Amino acid sequence: YRKAKGIQMKYFLFILVFSVSLNALTSDLLQVEKRVIDIYKRTVPSVVNVANIKYANSYFYGKVEIPQGTGTGFVWDNKGHIITNFHVVQGGNSFIVTFHKDKKQYKAEVVGVAPKSDIAVLKLKDFPKNLNPISVGKSKELQVGQMALALGNPYGFDQSISKGIISALGRKIDGIGGVKIHNMIQTDAAINQGNSGGPLLNSEGEVIGMNTMIVSRSGSSAGLGFAVPVDTIN
Repeated sequence: YRKAKGIQMKYFLFILVFSVSLNALTSDLLQVEKRVIDIYKRTVPSVVNVANIKYANSYFYGKVEIPQGTGTGFVWDNKGHIITNFHVVQGGNSFIVTFHKDKKQYKAEVVGVAPKSDIAVLKLKDFPKNLNPISVGKSKELQVGQMALALGNPYGFDQSISKGIISALGRKIDGIGGVKIHNMIQTDAAINQGNSGGPLLNSEGEVIGMNTMIVSRSGSSAGLGFAVPVDTIN
């Protein structure tokens, strides 16, 4: 009996030590890390991949679908509207939207564009039962130096997040056709090819802009990313 009690006590001590160690590992996270983790978990269901498909005629196969590229978008409301960049959908005839942890592909159509602001609105023809519209913030009250988080699908690596700050406000950047896009948000959060159309978030997890372009001699992130303000999207 005493031997059995001793074994039980050892198991109890083992579980106690394991629980304390696990809690210690969790508590070692900084508050800012916990916040970013929470924002990512809450927001990632609202972020989608957008594939641009163009139709072409083939002598042997008739009409064929040719992928033009992919970008990012985010769910705007419960009616199935998706916000993305105009250059993500430009020249396409069909669009495929995919969600995080959902293998099904959803067809969408363009229902509105503002090329001079590089904004496009897609409407899903069919969508999941539980859409997760993104939390919309304001860009008018932004301040240089506050935290910024970029979510998207850079180089096809789905649902990637990067953290930085707002580096500047009110930038004028050449958009499609060399037209100046006004009031752009500059951020050093890493933005790369495929991030276009994804949300730029504040520390509350609210969308404050749409990641649109970078300025880089190498073609990859150099800490000069630009986003269309959410007030412009509104």
